[in-house]
Amino acid sequence: MAGSLKQKMLAWQDRIAAKYGSSIATREARRAAWWHFQLMDHAFLRAFWTNLDQIAPGVWRANQPSPRRLAQYQRRLRLASVLNLRGASQQGFYLFEAEICRTLGLTLHDVHFSARRAPKKLALLQVFDLFDRLQKPALIHCKSGADRTGLISALYLLDVEKRPLVEAKRQLSFRYLHVKSTDTGIMDHFLTLYEAEAKGRSIREWVIQNYDPARLKDSFAALRGKAPK
Repeated sequence: MAGSLKQKMLAWQDRIAAKYGSSIATREARRAAWWHFQLMDHAFLRAFWTNLDQIAPGVWRANQPSPRRLAQYQRRLRLASVLNLRGASQQGFYLFEAEICRTLGLTLHDVHFSARRAPKKLALLQVFDLFDRLQKPALIHCKSGADRTGLISALYLLDVEKRPLVEAKRQLSFRYLHVKSTDTGIMDHFLTLYEAEAKGRSIREWVIQNYDPARLKDSFAALRGKAPK
């Protein structure tokens, strides 16, 4: 029963997505993409819950913003750039975000992270490179603004602001609806592994010299008493 319902929902989702493909240039396509954004990406739940918070001077974190919310942020926060941790996509959320960023003159940076898998080394290096040239004020976001955004916010505090690890770890907390007891706890484990192996090195140095996603995945699985996937 549940499996049948899930298949019907997935089929419905695919039918909506097929109506806009990778374009929102027509009225019909925009309507389909908007409904996909609202229902499948759960944008309706973020209408009043934004998870917005300031990380450091000129840097903010939030969940996936709607076009209207991005326009409000630009007026209120004077945004210059956006760091999207969901990566470039053909889904409605990204098509609308890319469009409004062009309209507002915001620089949009796209780097893909998973909330439940070990961060890829290349993606981390891309983020460090962006930290060096990120136009401020800047907004960092993923879908919920809890897990991926929490980790990258922590990295910003460590790498740019040179804040202590204990402070950076607060970016991964239930305050932002991050729950470390689930698969998303691999974000916390990343920082724990760095703490154990730092030996006086900066987070950037450790990632470059020692970080291994496979090793992180295995040690996290062992910590939870599960076989690595």
